[in-house]
Amino acid sequence: MRELGIGLIGTGFMGRAHALAFNNARAVFELPVHLKLAALADADTERAQRCATAWGFAQAHGDWQALVNDPNVDVVAITTPNHLHYPMAMAAIAAGKAVYCEKPLAVSLEQADAMRRAASAAGVVTRVGYNYQHNPMIGLARQMIVDGELGEIISFQGEFSEDFMADPASPWSWRCEVEHAGGALADLGSHLLSMARYLVGDVVSVCADTHTVHAQRPAVKGSNALKPIAVDDQVHALLRFANGARGTVSSSWLKQGYKNHLSFEISGTRGTLAFDQERLNELRVCRAGQDGFQRVLAGPALTGYAAFSPAAGHQLGYNELKTLEVQELVMALAGQGAAGTDFEAAWAVEQLATAIRLAAREERWVDVGEV
Repeated sequence: MRELGIGLIGTGFMGRAHALAFNNARAVFELPVHLKLAALADADTERAQRCATAWGFAQAHGDWQALVNDPNVDVVAITTPNHLHYPMAMAAIAAGKAVYCEKPLAVSLEQADAMRRAASAAGVVTRVGYNYQHNPMIGLARQMIVDGELGEIISFQGEFSEDFMADPASPWSWRCEVEHAGGALADLGSHLLSMARYLVGDVVSVCADTHTVHAQRPAVKGSNALKPIAVDDQVHALLRFANGARGTVSSSWLKQGYKNHLSFEISGTRGTLAFDQERLNELRVCRAGQDGFQRVLAGPALTGYAAFSPAAGHQLGYNELKTLEVQELVMALAGQGAAGTDFEAAWAVEQLATAIRLAAREERWVDVGEV
């Protein structure tokens, strides 16, 4: 069996999620290749070694470039702050290695465009961490739409809100810098935009409004020194899809009470379905003629679910979705699948987000093809 060496850059929340997913994928699925956790990199050399040992990686590096150049690494997984995605991915592509990058793809459309073009020219496999789309319930929703169970799709209403920045005393972080992040639209909204495109299709034009509620935040926790904030705290947009459907999306990291509220309703001429990531193991479905919604629970008949549980209603979680994403990455690397969001599709999400920012800035409808 062919061996694939995994190199992981970053040891934060997402680094740990990736490490769990690679380990879980080896245990849960009969993969066509053997995954070897070859190397882990972090700027803190001591932490890199500690995490490599704890997570099962054979080698630790204090320099990400050393990981990219490591001959034992075939796949570079990037879980760093957003502004580092571009240099790391471009270096990995130049080295002829597959890239598994967290979202958003980059901090500018120009960077995203360069990344997708470089990947295409090099012929390497790429994937971006839009893991919510790998939920078996999202697969069911998409199949219902494709099969025409909802009729002609006429409406998408989506929201992704959390409250981790709701306190104005929460300190400044890299997420608050335009050059490093991009605000609630990039951090949360990109997931929602990707989901809308995955389920309903291309968006052709947008109109939007963005809002920075807290113009300053403490430089560090508890400090009286304040730093200015230039990124959006919340965004609202109207969408026109290529298939004629209309839509709304909103995103906020200030919305009290919400922890992972990636939610949407999709309506067609024959029915409506609704989903909320905070209840990720169920869909609500209403078909024409019904009085109200039916609750549909996840179960082993859905692709991916049975690998974790043989019984319906026993619940998958965030890390299982990440494991399913890794499985699809591995199948693509083995030449046995094409599912998942690659750099080309992730660039289209960035193009849509750029159009939303332009529409908000110029207060007009913007054709996505303008940007």
